[in-house]
Amino acid sequence: MTFEEAVIHRRSVRNYKEEAIDEEVVKHCLQMATLAPNSSNMQLWEFYHITNPEVLKKLSVACLDQQAATTAQQLVVFVTRQDLHRTRERDMLKLETKNVQKNSPREKQEARIKRWQLYYGRVMPFLYARFFGVLGVIRKIMVNIVGLFRPMVYQVSESDMNVVVHKTCALAAQTFMLAMSSKGYDTCPMEGFDSKRAKRILKLPYGAQINMIISCGIRAEGGVWGDRMRIPFKEVYTRV
Repeated sequence: MTFEEAVIHRRSVRNYKEEAIDEEVVKHCLQMATLAPNSSNMQLWEFYHITNPEVLKKLSVACLDQQAATTAQQLVVFVTRQDLHRTRERDMLKLETKNVQKNSPREKQEARIKRWQLYYGRVMPFLYARFFGVLGVIRKIMVNIVGLFRPMVYQVSESDMNVVVHKTCALAAQTFMLAMSSKGYDTCPMEGFDSKRAKRILKLPYGAQINMIISCGIRAEGGVWGDRMRIPFKEVYTRV
């Protein structure tokens, strides 16, 4: 499919055929999802590809027995991992250091490496750290003071940063669904689920959060509930 065809083909499918789909194709679509844009390239996400029938059944219960889950051939659970920020910061600092050494003039390398050391060694750890909301309050106070004198990002509370990692994960999820559509497969993103039960089933650590669960398969007759409806474009589009 062309990109436009894949976008038009993608629908939230709530009933799938009893027809197997290729696990390797789904895995490849998840590899495509890793190319989605994400905040500071931190990639604070994990993807759990569920093919085991027993786990599928348990997760269907956690998904409140929605038909989109009970008829799915496979499920993918998109998980945020803000708790891994320190590992990702180290990885990114190594990468950017190599990029500078490879691509920058020798006389500018030291200064540029120092900027990355500041960004991934100080700024990111300060922004992503959590401590019962206290650090977020401190960050908010600081940016509101600095914002009196220069443009500033104000969304720095602990809840704000939680939103950032979920937005990033959602970009990966959308990329995955479009990749699946391009292969002729169908999906349905589900936000209605028992997150505590799902985390126990997958044995996720405390710091992990489930962004969404996506069912996968091939749409059955009646799997799409009605015609597509969108608000008139003129009501949501503004040219400035």
